[in-house]
Amino acid sequence: MKFRVERDVFADAVAWAARTLPVRPSAPVLSGLLVEAGVAGTDGLRLSTFDYETSACATLAAEVSAEGRVLVSGRLLADICRSFPAKPVDVELVGAKITLTCGASRFSLQTMPVEDYPTLPEMPEARGTVSSDAFSQAVAQAVTAAGRDDMLPVLTGVRLELEGDGITMLATDRFRLALRELSWNPGSSDIDAAALVPAKVLSDTAKSLAGGPEITIALSNAGAGEGIIGFEGTAGGGTRRTTTRLLEGDFPKVRALFPNEHLTVARIGRDDLIDAVKRVALVTERNSVVQLAFADGVLTLDAGSGDEAMASESIETQLTGEGLTTGFNPGYLLDGLGAISEPFVELAFTQSAKPVVMSGLPTLDAETAPGDFRYLLMPRRLLS
Repeated sequence: MKFRVERDVFADAVAWAARTLPVRPSAPVLSGLLVEAGVAGTDGLRLSTFDYETSACATLAAEVSAEGRVLVSGRLLADICRSFPAKPVDVELVGAKITLTCGASRFSLQTMPVEDYPTLPEMPEARGTVSSDAFSQAVAQAVTAAGRDDMLPVLTGVRLELEGDGITMLATDRFRLALRELSWNPGSSDIDAAALVPAKVLSDTAKSLAGGPEITIALSNAGAGEGIIGFEGTAGGGTRRTTTRLLEGDFPKVRALFPNEHLTVARIGRDDLIDAVKRVALVTERNSVVQLAFADGVLTLDAGSGDEAMASESIETQLTGEGLTTGFNPGYLLDGLGAISEPFVELAFTQSAKPVVMSGLPTLDAETAPGDFRYLLMPRRLLS
């Protein structure tokens, strides 16, 4: 195997493929990155990683002098490529090692047994395409509420519902719930499928493919358990694909948690509220509550206790309905506010002991309507 490739293109593709490598692989070969030169159907070079759960594959242009395939340490290769000067990189297999030469720099790496490397899964059936920017933003909002407790694996995923020309994303960790809707271009107008995708993989994939014009979503017929989902886009002058195994289990039926009516609605400048919550939360301890009291067009935030540090701040709000007092985990509250992109936020309540539904508004006087993104947050019990 022998080829020459542009440094920036190679380094970017290697880093992209290596990002999914396991920190503690169950077998040494799973820490490897498969380099294939002269592969049919590519621009010259294909880089792949796979840990039996998630795969990544990048194709890129290269001047291939001799075909071949080799398996090397992915993280080490990424570190080496990142350190190279801005000159072409020459790669050649010599015996059981590959040499990488870039300008005056030269490295020699031991190869791994390529015959022991697992076969990468095939890309499932393409179901449609979506704008990469819109998809990346939607995923970033949805994963805000995804769980991080591996003891509850179902809640560490994002439920993707593909129905007609719309995609719905749902995520919850039992304390909060995120719902995001967006449009896409389905391959079939009568599509009706769902998948429970690991939130971390979905987030990393969406961010890494945001540079291209669109992303192709591919989903196996199984839809869960043994099924896999794939994402494909363009970046760095080549094609990049990721597949991951879907999570098993039934995602909770959470849509019903969004109430049909609200008795109290408050509208506030998003940045003003974020700044106020951050300030008063400085005196809170772990698992403490920030109290929000709405009355007479003013929101008063309080935190701390009489025996310790205390903080209070008031900001103007447009209030409709009766006043109320409630409290929330400040971190969860800030996560929801941070996921909203509009300059104003609406907080809708049924009563103080029930969840708040947060959504963004383009203007303070915008008509009330369910937005593309809604964030539901459970209140915390206030200390008397």
